[in-house]
Amino acid sequence: MEKRQPKIDFAFNEEHKKRVEALSTFNELGKALTSSLNIKDVLKIMMDKIHVLLRPKNWSLLLIDEETGKLCFEIVVGEGADKIKDMKLDIGEGLAGWVAKEGIPVFVPDVMEDKRFTSKIDKAINFTTRSVVCVPLVSKGKTLGVIELINKTEDDLFTEEDLLVLTTLADYTAIALENAKYLQKVEELTITDDLTGLYNVRYLHRFLDYEVERSKRYRMSLSMVFFDIDYFKSINDTYGHICGSNLLKEIGRIVFKTVRKVDMACRYGGDEFIIVMPQTEKKDALIGAKKLRRKIKRHVFLKDEGLKVKITASFGIACMPEDAKDKISLIHWADHAMYSIKNLNRDGIAVA
Repeated sequence: MEKRQPKIDFAFNEEHKKRVEALSTFNELGKALTSSLNIKDVLKIMMDKIHVLLRPKNWSLLLIDEETGKLCFEIVVGEGADKIKDMKLDIGEGLAGWVAKEGIPVFVPDVMEDKRFTSKIDKAINFTTRSVVCVPLVSKGKTLGVIELINKTEDDLFTEEDLLVLTTLADYTAIALENAKYLQKVEELTITDDLTGLYNVRYLHRFLDYEVERSKRYRMSLSMVFFDIDYFKSINDTYGHICGSNLLKEIGRIVFKTVRKVDMACRYGGDEFIIVMPQTEKKDALIGAKKLRRKIKRHVFLKDEGLKVKITASFGIACMPEDAKDKISLIHWADHAMYSIKNLNRDGIAVA
């Protein structure tokens, strides 16, 4: 008598294999995310896992910008990524905006049947969205952003199970992002001036240690601009210390918008500020100082307080290796140049 071979349910085996793979990935993801407190690392891990588990043609991770309140593309993978990355969505706009507003995951097999869908992105990159899975990134009741998957590879459709998998991935990622952002803020507080938002003296010395060594090793110029607000004491005496502090905040914003990305701007103390300009000769530092001086002189301060205050500043410039051989002498000669203007008629620039 022949033995019957047991029937093999291949569909069941394939489904079981996928679930085991997903559980294994979640386990790896949990370990990886909890071991990293760097935002870039968290996002890199997230990218890898989405590709392995869900195989979307296009997908993006959008985070809510705390200043503008808009959804900004942090990661874009797939067709038209370069065109999309600088675009922004309002909360409530499109499926991603709706998910960010409501905090509810959505699975849309056919976007043409959903009124929440907007073709804004499709038109910008000449793309056709068919199906979407979108989930919120929520940590401690706060929505940080969304993850949106568009069109599965091999012309498959997304399923309810894909929604469940992505929701679980998003839960892990949201916790890791919140922890990474918290650590980032703590680190920023240790090197940032509370009032102006510029760097503090602690970070100035750390930055100078590195740049001075680099300047010596590669024989590159390193310039410093030292400036001080003219008659700042009279601002405090006339309008009060709160107005004086608010004026310094405005100075911080002007400096931040004016300096180059490679420069380091620091509040040195009181109403004194330093800008370190790597790989910059004295003549170019002078151009930068003139630009900043003009902006400060033209700006009307304390308008929010109902006042219209105009101020000036005195600037000093020094450079390595012409004027100084180390960071202490660089600060000294930039400060000395600034005081040579301060002791004359103020509102000017002196070069060491």
